[in-house]
This record gives sequence, structure tokens and C-alpha cells, in this order.
Amino acid sequence: MIKAVIFDLDGVLVSTDELHFQAWKTLADELGITTFTREDNLRQRGVSRMASLEVVLEKSGRVYSDEEKLALADKKNTVYVESIARLTPSDVLPGARETLALLRDRGILTAIGSASRNTPLILEAIGIADTFDAIADGRDVTESKPSPAVFLCAARKLGVPPNECAVVEDADAGIEAAVRGGFVPVAVSAARYNPNAKYSAQSLADGALDWDVILG
Repeated sequence: MIKAVIFDLDGVLVSTDELHFQAWKTLADELGITTFTREDNLRQRGVSRMASLEVVLEKSGRVYSDEEKLALADKKNTVYVESIARLTPSDVLPGARETLALLRDRGILTAIGSASRNTPLILEAIGIADTFDAIADGRDVTESKPSPAVFLCAARKLGVPPNECAVVEDADAGIEAAVRGGFVPVAVSAARYNPNAKYSAQSLADGALDWDVILG
């Protein structure tokens, strides 16, 4: 029986893909990298900031030191954080509020398991910061998905073993992380065709997600 549900943030509860893309594109342009595309941005979904930076820098003709990489990641994050200020409660994705309310009514614990260190800022901006029983993000762990570290951290904070937690993810790396950690993987959006997902749907608003069945 499922006692808790852990949600990825970006692409599941709110879409910040365009904000991330524009911030990375700004950095790429400053570095003279003209071949960074939206397809490259898809490869950054669900992974850490530094891993995302490598997707950009692999298109560069030069080698950067660790110190330079940290500075570049900080520069991108500054642009991204400024754009977060434009988010509002209307940016919560369809079905998210209803799903969270349903789980709360059932007595199911909820948590965030996100690679983003900006998770608190985003949750505050979209007005659901007080909805969750625990938050685990890039400030808590150093390993990015497909490592299950952030989900395991969320489960520990909730006090619920992984096999009694469902994980809702929109990225293949996140589904792999859920499987590795022993969680019940629920896939939405781009991850919905992942064969390792136990349950799949277009989004949280999709009636194909039967929470009576998922919760057991």
C-alpha cells in the first residue's frame, strides 16, 4: 500500500522548461556557442545544474576549469532566478492542485524530490510551498538523477520506506532513479512511454491516472 507520493517539480507540477532553455541559451550565446538547441535542452531535463552545464560546454571548442564551470553555472542560475519572479499561481500545471488535494484527503503524505536548488523559490512563486510534508532538492544531495539519492532523501524525511512511496516523474532519468531506489514509478509527459513506469499518463490531469489503483 502506498503511504506517500513524491513529486518531481519541473514538468510535473509546473513547467519551467522555457525559462531554463532561455537561461542556458543566454549563457551559450555569451560563450559564442551558436548550436545549443531545444533538443539539447531536453537532455538537461531532470539532471543537476552541473550536468546540464556539460551539455552546453560539450559544444564549445575549449576546456574549462572546475572554477570556471562553477562561475558559468552561477551566471546561468542568476538569469534563471530572475525569470522565476515572473511565475505565478496560474503556472501550476493542470491537475496538480486537484491531485494534491485528493492525496491530502486520503491521508497520503506528499513530498518534492527535485534536482533544482531553486525549489523553494519556485514553490513560493506558484503558491504551493505549504502543500508538502517534506522537500528534498539539490541542496540536500549532490548526486543527480538517475541516482535515486533525492528520492531516498525525501522518503527519509517522510519516514516512509521507498516501496511504500510512489514517485511521479516526467523524465526518463527520474523514472530510472525511482526504479533504482525501489519506489513505485509513475510517469507523465515525456516519460509516459518509459517501459519501466508502472503507471503512465499524459499529465496529472489525465484521467488515465487512477489513484485508487495506484494507492492500493
